[in-house]
Amino acid sequence: MRFIITAQSSAEKTATDHQSEFDIELFKAYMRFNEEMHQAGVLVASEGLNPAAKGARVAVASGKRHLVDGPFAESKELVGGFYLIEVGSLDEAIQWALRAPSGFGTDDILDIRQLTGPGDLPPEILQLITEAAPTWSAEAWRSPKSQAT
Repeated sequence: MRFIITAQSSAEKTATDHQSEFDIELFKAYMRFNEEMHQAGVLVASEGLNPAAKGARVAVASGKRHLVDGPFAESKELVGGFYLIEVGSLDEAIQWALRAPSGFGTDDILDIRQLTGPGDLPPEILQLITEAAPTWSAEAWRSPKSQAT
């Protein structure tokens, strides 16, 4: 099963609640955590999101996409980063999240969500996916762990 763990600030944080200087040891703790997950064979991807980079939000209204806002005005709207992991259960994903370092202020809340896998879809939907996107679908769930679920 694949899970995405997203990190964001708590609602109590404001844009002015940030560290005054870069904490090298804390950063190394994050990197050691990534390394630990990689060595355990559960880490698929891990990235931080640049809070200073411009962003946008696109929504649907009356069947058409349009720009809602951007860059984001509220720091609490930002996802600070994510871990994409492949583990055997939600409980295992939770155990990894509980071990994650914290302290940069963009990781006060970790949200754990299971990604949809082929075992979650009825055969007729899998067939439609295969017909509409044959190369993508062949690649999307190619991991042996994902195939077993």
